[in-house]
Amino acid sequence: MKKRLPPLNWLRSFEAAARYLSFTQAAGELNLTQAAISQQVKGLESQLGAALFKRLPRGLELTDAGLAYLPAIHEAIQRLSVATDEVFGQGRIHQLTLRVNLVFLTTWLAPRLGRFRARHPDIGLRFTSNIWCGESDKEADVEIRYGQGSWAGLKSERLTWDELFPVCSPALIDEPLSSKSLDALGQHPLLHVIGYEEGWGYWLNRTGYSHLDTPSGLQFDTLISALEMAAQGQGFALGRSSLVEGMIADGRLIAPFSQKVATSEAFHLVYPTHQYIHPHAEIFRSWIVEEATAGRERQE
Repeated sequence: MKKRLPPLNWLRSFEAAARYLSFTQAAGELNLTQAAISQQVKGLESQLGAALFKRLPRGLELTDAGLAYLPAIHEAIQRLSVATDEVFGQGRIHQLTLRVNLVFLTTWLAPRLGRFRARHPDIGLRFTSNIWCGESDKEADVEIRYGQGSWAGLKSERLTWDELFPVCSPALIDEPLSSKSLDALGQHPLLHVIGYEEGWGYWLNRTGYSHLDTPSGLQFDTLISALEMAAQGQGFALGRSSLVEGMIADGRLIAPFSQKVATSEAFHLVYPTHQYIHPHAEIFRSWIVEEATAGRERQE
């Protein structure tokens, strides 16, 4: 039959007394009296049914049982101390958990994130990704979603105001095309992203090219995949202005047509309407809204 675990205080008293081979010095370390240390060690010995120390006229000596027991107790107390300091210590970094749409993280947030970390080095960040909007991640402090901005039980703040336009690899087209050259889309596959209400069908309808017959295209569940395939010359992706500006600036993508269509869909910062928000989450919320506002002003 297994013995029940002794109280932690008894184990701490034993470990300290074993290190010093003195109840008096152990008492000083643990802010207890010498009598209290002695009583706790006696209680431990009684529960274990074995003597841990030999009480000598001029100090203590560990018995064979005490020598065998000490390494495990010392390691356990050290691990508890380290874990407690890491998780609850004054010097720990609070880890803010963000559930983020992958293309937004990669193309919009990542290039700006250095400014947040420079301003708030004490806030740790942990990212998880989302593709579809379902139930909220219970562990996430805040989330960034794509859609119309209305989700039950969640407050949302809009972060992007995009225009839609075709993008492709520079290698796909020899020279820039005029605004009357949308028929060129019919010569290449269109790269579709599942889950976007305002996708290629919406864009072609709004530009008067719903009749366009295009080659069989490819479908993806993330926009970042479609943009990467476009950069590899596999067809045209429908770019969103706030997300493709970096890839266009780097020369990986071009926007060969002048036609642009505004979209009502957007990326939103969302968090529960009636739930405690950690102060660090509020700091992040304030910062990202500030960045989004500055980005919108630059577009205008």
